[in-house]
Amino acid sequence: MFSTGRRQESFSTKNRAAKASFSKKRSSFKAGSSRRYEQVAQEQLAQAESANAPQVSPSLTSAIITLSVGAEQRLFAAHEEVISNSPFFAQLCQQKFYESNKRIDLPNEEPEIFSCVLEYLYKGDYYPRLEFNKRRNSWALQDAADAAARAGTTEVTMYDNGTPVRILRDTVIYCLADKYGLPELQHLALKKQGLQSGISCATILNSGRFAYAHTPDSDSRLRAHYLALIIRSRATFKRSGTMQMEMERGGRLFFDLFVAMVNHMDDLTKSP
Repeated sequence: MFSTGRRQESFSTKNRAAKASFSKKRSSFKAGSSRRYEQVAQEQLAQAESANAPQVSPSLTSAIITLSVGAEQRLFAAHEEVISNSPFFAQLCQQKFYESNKRIDLPNEEPEIFSCVLEYLYKGDYYPRLEFNKRRNSWALQDAADAAARAGTTEVTMYDNGTPVRILRDTVIYCLADKYGLPELQHLALKKQGLQSGISCATILNSGRFAYAHTPDSDSRLRAHYLALIIRSRATFKRSGTMQMEMERGGRLFFDLFVAMVNHMDDLTKSP
């Protein structure tokens, strides 16, 4: 898997620490053996969590598919057997079987988001990766100590296609995973989004609208996530001028929010 754009450099840089940990001398491993064993345990638990993720052989021999992504036609290359884990791409690859130029054009996709999908297809996760904290018995995002610094940056949010509206990146990945037929990636993206904090009301509402526009009415996970998030943070949202403007614009999101809040109040009334 590689891209001819700038993403390749940033991808290798972010994974340098993981590679370096395996190149240490045996003596250094023994010196911090307890810490290393804990790290190994975390990695094993993380692997167990993604047991249903695509499993890729280290020796890939299938054909290389060129993918042109976005309006700027950023080029990616991937093994056919890897991207065929997606029913969407499996069908496209079958259509290209008899063609000498195996190229797939995706002009409406965002290269940054597609790069995350491709990383998942190869590794079962995308940056920032999920890490299990054995001491706290909970999951966290890689480099969680820097999470506050990431809030509001392009690592957590992204700009929607051609507009200055900020959308949560994990929401866009979830929607693209739905299009590509990757339910495990949807589950992963939703889990990561639930670990984010410090996101502005405007970004949450914009992302909620994006989710409603890019998921079917039958979706019961991402849409419900936003409804529950707004209800839990209702004290903040009711003071938000952005919330008032968005409600005046209307839309299915706010009708569902009204129904969810009524149900919430009914549950409170019925509880002893």
